Amino acid sequence: MHASTNSLPSTSHVSDTGHKAHACTFHQEKEEQSMQHDASCHEENTSQSYTQQTPAFRSGFVCFIGRPNVGKSTLLNTIMGTKLAITSPTAQTTRHRFRAVLTTDCFQMIMVDTPGLHKPHDVLGEHLNTSALKALEDVDCIALLLDAHQECGRGDKWVIDQLKNISVPKVLVISKADCATEEEISHQIEAARALANWDDIAVVSSFDKDSVDRFVHCVQDHLPEGPRWFPDDMKTDQAIEVIVAEFIREKILRSFRDEVPHAIGVMVEEMSFSKKKNLTSLYAIIYVERASQKGMIVGAGGSAIKRIGIEARGDLERLLGTRVFLDLRVKIKKNWRRDASCIERFGYGEGA
Repeated sequence: MHASTNSLPSTSHVSDTGHKAHACTFHQEKEEQSMQHDASCHEENTSQSYTQQTPAFRSGFVCFIGRPNVGKSTLLNTIMGTKLAITSPTAQTTRHRFRAVLTTDCFQMIMVDTPGLHKPHDVLGEHLNTSALKALEDVDCIALLLDAHQECGRGDKWVIDQLKNISVPKVLVISKADCATEEEISHQIEAARALANWDDIAVVSSFDKDSVDRFVHCVQDHLPEGPRWFPDDMKTDQAIEVIVAEFIREKILRSFRDEVPHAIGVMVEEMSFSKKKNLTSLYAIIYVERASQKGMIVGAGGSAIKRIGIEARGDLERLLGTRVFLDLRVKIKKNWRRDASCIERFGYGEGA
């Protein structure tokens, strides 16, 4: 197994305990390592503490929530300055709930990305909704995203209703501001204010660094004083195998239309690294529900799956910092989206 930094866990399973319980193992190990050093430094630092006051370190978990395609994953990637979550115009692009960690000298913000809340049409959809709602548990702040140029409707109202009994700061985020007029943005803010009280409001475009920075500082102000829950160099708790599978699935989402993207599931079967060759070898299976879908993914003479592999390999080489050999195969698993055991095997909708 190979990962370029400690920021990419190589385990194939991510615990579904509460956010802070999950992070606690990292924090406890770090605390134990520093206790001896802290004891030796205590006497020296005590005399200085009366004359030098440093700002308290803030840390906490902020949950990104909203309907599909409101820009949650794009905002997270922009904040992190690297691609961790896949994006596409297809609904239900995000199927995993995972945490991205932004650490500075002043704060540590753990962002919980969630599947878009929607009206489910199968067991997979139900699992994704359950996963998104469970992510609201044990967080310190909630960021509700509304698309600036999509009318605030019944679906948005339903999502906002889920937040009313949660007593943590709530930030209204008007996303995709670059695609909307000032009038549309104002209309969205007023519509959201009519549905709930907000501790802060941020207008954001993921293409405008200043607006993203303002959002980060806004959330920082609502985080409690706390420890570094994760190591400074850790960017996500998502397993590397899951990120690899998602990068492959993204290329399929962007290449096909209609029902095919929703019927796709991807699993990494094997992953190994040769230090001598600086080569990561990946073997993944793309699952579909029908023979006709398999034919589309493979393409004439294997042309489509070859294109998917080439596009995915570029992202994977940037992610891993090595050359990549990628072997893709397509298998049929009938009606897997209606099979809870299959959904669990793929790891979609954790917490369902």
